[in-house]
Amino acid sequence: MKKQPIAKNIDEYISSQPEKVKAILEKLRQTIRKAAPEAEEVISYQMPAFKYHGMLVYFAAWKNHIGFYPVSSGIKAFNKELSAYEKSKGTIKFPIDKPIPYNLISKIVKFRVKENLAKANR
Repeated sequence: MKKQPIAKNIDEYISSQPEKVKAILEKLRQTIRKAAPEAEEVISYQMPAFKYHGMLVYFAAWKNHIGFYPVSSGIKAFNKELSAYEKSKGTIKFPIDKPIPYNLISKIVKFRVKENLAKANR
């Protein structure tokens, strides 16, 4: 099995994905950018990520889901709203064949921005 080349940026990462996933990833990217307009796009741990006074969130495409990684505090703060999704300490799995909760993702990103700003101001 041929290994995927490591993406240098988010554009490369998205373009390397299957067609049905590209639109989801691009909308997720735009949702994060709108919620955190000053955040920097990076590739970290071979995944698209956003930094703003530290790491904000990561995301990645998998065979049957989109992984969203807002660190454990982002999951804990929205645990009730995330109850319909499979999750662990630092991961939320959004099934590809179901609607992605972009509004909730936006709220989580805004929470993470405030959290990182608070840490930076200490």
